[in-house]
Amino acid sequence: DRLEDSSKAGIDDTIAANKRFREQLTAIDPKTLNPANQLDYQQMRLAIDSKLLTLEVVRPWQTQPDTYSSGLTSTAYIMIQRRFAPPEERLRKLIAREKLMPAALAEARKNLDNPPRIATEIALQQVDGNRGFFADAVANAFPEVKDAALLAEFKQTNTAVLDAFEAYKTFLNDDLLKRSNGEFALGADTYRRKLAVDEMIDVPLDQLLAIAQADLEKNKAAFVATAKTIDPKKTPLEVLAQISKDHPPAARLLETTQAELEAIATFMRDHHIVTVPQAAPAKVQETPPFMRAVTTASMDIPGPYEKVATEAYYSMTLPDPKLKPAQVEEFMAGWYYPIITNVSVHEVWPGHYLQFLYARDFPSDVRKVFGAASNSEGWAHYCEEMVIDEGFHADDPRYRLAQIQDALLRDVRFIAGIRTHTQGMTVKQAEELFVTDGYQTRPVAVSESKRATSDPTYGYYTMGKLMILKLRADYKAKVEKDGGTFSLQEFHDRFIKLGPLPLPLMRVAMLGEAGQPF
Repeated sequence: DRLEDSSKAGIDDTIAANKRFREQLTAIDPKTLNPANQLDYQQMRLAIDSKLLTLEVVRPWQTQPDTYSSGLTSTAYIMIQRRFAPPEERLRKLIAREKLMPAALAEARKNLDNPPRIATEIALQQVDGNRGFFADAVANAFPEVKDAALLAEFKQTNTAVLDAFEAYKTFLNDDLLKRSNGEFALGADTYRRKLAVDEMIDVPLDQLLAIAQADLEKNKAAFVATAKTIDPKKTPLEVLAQISKDHPPAARLLETTQAELEAIATFMRDHHIVTVPQAAPAKVQETPPFMRAVTTASMDIPGPYEKVATEAYYSMTLPDPKLKPAQVEEFMAGWYYPIITNVSVHEVWPGHYLQFLYARDFPSDVRKVFGAASNSEGWAHYCEEMVIDEGFHADDPRYRLAQIQDALLRDVRFIAGIRTHTQGMTVKQAEELFVTDGYQTRPVAVSESKRATSDPTYGYYTMGKLMILKLRADYKAKVEKDGGTFSLQEFHDRFIKLGPLPLPLMRVAMLGEAGQPF
């Protein structure tokens, strides 16, 4: 029945609390801890430093208007989507939250100061979908509730939220947009610090950019070679255009994907890729409106402590119904059959959904709550390449081409993140890079280039994949040096059971030393 305190005073309190906790943590001598707790100690310090860097230096509460409007939509979405309590109880708690939402948007107006124009444009792009979510999905979310007084109160609070969103949209369009002249780029120093506290990566930026560029070139060469095996008479892009035409209708995308998930899980079990626990399948659904501007697919999983509402939702973005047929076709070209499978490997088996199934048994509360994106997203991205290497759809090179296309997408994220935030690359230039070097459709390129402005280190997909591949090679060499036999399933099971520690700490846990991550 509560919301996070989005006021400046609440933000200051959060900063102070993190600093107090850091002092307490620093007072502990990590040498007195056992090896597992030493890993948690380092993770905890990184998590606190990341929070402080975000609130004190990056300051999204001052520069990202969409965090307020989409954040409120997200909190309502949780209340109606997850059946953690009887509908009457959830509705009462939602009403309590809704009563706080107009004030939260009022605090947003006070906090926002000279954001980047792109950030305000993204908020404006999302706000109608946010308001529409409250008008439709939220308003009709509790048909089981018959308490007339409760429903009347809900109608009143929901109407107030709709009015507050309308006022926020007016504020964004008529006021904030005119004074949105800030820079989205973090600058090299803050970018380096963010990588260090978020991912425990301290490799110089020019070296990281060289690693990204080398992986891009390697994948482009593999894309050309794979395309030739499909049709040697066509150029690689003509081959991609041809196979991209083979996609389900937009209306059947979700059911098509749902049917594919069991086939992927069966392959994991039959080929001893990783131990897959028995669990209900993830439910494929349309991406919620507050996420559509900057994501094409995502996994919505419950927290590791949830005992009741344990459903997991695999969200996929459908074309806007307002688009013309040619635009819909261009959009759906990004959902051709092999790419559906590749994304499903990433999001579900053996990617994020499998990570969630193991999360409840991670070794500590620290690892259940905190984690590095280069571990979780790196693992999911690593899985895309790994399952093809292990023979998934080995008789059909279109699936390898799809895997490489997604690898190119992540390579360009790696490059665009660094260059837009440290070298002056524009959003438009990043968009073109996604099209020309990432082989992405224009709608995907637009979305991805926008994402770079608010998710600057989203190169963590490729960073993580490359570090996991290096870890696997080093782990295999250690096992064989010690006289053992390397097992891919044993490596994967051990990796995922350790939790989402930064990959240098994963190396300590699995090899006994951090060594060279790349």
